[in-house]
Amino acid sequence: MKISTLRRSRSKSLPGITSVARVDRRTRNLAKRVNPGEIAVVDHIDMDRAAAVALAESGVVAVINVSPSISGRYPNLGPQHLVDSGIVLLDDVGGQVLATVRDGDLVRIDGSTVYLEDDAIATGVRQDRRSVQKAMEDSKNGIPSRLEALSANAVEHLRRERDLLLDGVGVPKLTTPMRDRQVLIVVRAFDYRRDIASLKPYLRENKPVLVGVDGGADALLEAGLRPDIIVCDGDEISEAALRCGAEVVVKAGHDGRVARGERIERLGVRHLTFQTGCPAEDAAMLLAHVNHASLIVTVGMPARLEELLDKGRSSMASSFLTRATVGSRVADAKAVSQLYHNRIRGWLVFLLVLVAIALVAAAVGTTPVGQDWWTQIHGWLFDGYDWARGQVT
Repeated sequence: MKISTLRRSRSKSLPGITSVARVDRRTRNLAKRVNPGEIAVVDHIDMDRAAAVALAESGVVAVINVSPSISGRYPNLGPQHLVDSGIVLLDDVGGQVLATVRDGDLVRIDGSTVYLEDDAIATGVRQDRRSVQKAMEDSKNGIPSRLEALSANAVEHLRRERDLLLDGVGVPKLTTPMRDRQVLIVVRAFDYRRDIASLKPYLRENKPVLVGVDGGADALLEAGLRPDIIVCDGDEISEAALRCGAEVVVKAGHDGRVARGERIERLGVRHLTFQTGCPAEDAAMLLAHVNHASLIVTVGMPARLEELLDKGRSSMASSFLTRATVGSRVADAKAVSQLYHNRIRGWLVFLLVLVAIALVAAAVGTTPVGQDWWTQIHGWLFDGYDWARGQVT
């Protein structure tokens, strides 16, 4: 038996969680290659919810964070999502873990301690719902400074993207018509599966233009819906989605460079290029706005202040200004689904009308006048029946 196999079988009898470690300083990169049941080792101060969703969907059993997942600067949403998903979160273990643990090593978490083979190599803070909630409450004092950063970044972003935000300069010309149509933009984050499922009545009635942003295109395909348009940078999206027949818009920087342009070229996907410093989801919203969509419904995009503040500094400013540009034409999926949920369906109204007519008829039938009417109607029915039989014979 190999030594690694012996170690693995022996470790199963030890307390805590033992699994293969995947190591990467960049959380989103790690989420693409970690396997279900493994332990993610990251260096992510103030983990945002989008990164936490990516880790949870990859199926990790635990996350070891070199840095504090909640530093107290502002109430970030990632740690809450991890603990709510049943994932062990060991926080602030220190940078020595990145120097000690190699990708593929077998590590064990017991309580607040990390073990490599038989050696305890680090100790951190074992987070749970109560500790995360307390840290979130304490960090609310940092919201004013976060808003100040938003103001400063918004001014800089407006300076760079003024022509696009104010006049729509640089938006590519689509072949998919959007004018006076409703548009659904899907990003793979923030309860996207539940939101898509709740929008079924809305989708049946309005048949909006379906726009998938990066992995949002795969989310639409998983739900049995084919996107009409895909906005991406060629990275977090499957080849199946890129080849599903949708019109593809690839986001490039102001210098025209696409982050993963070689992948798009290798696949031979026909596409338009959208040069902007905005994130892909904001580019999709501006695409719909400039093409005169009547309503833009968003799935997986920030709708509340804490969700907006949870984004990175530049993304936070872009989302704020994009929503200000689009104005009243944008609506969150949760609000739209709630409106459709509370509506009385047509077949139910028809059924209620039939029941009301039956009740009125029964009530009238108990009166003398109603009994005379029923006798007269009964006679007409028999006369009609006799006439019909005579025609047949």
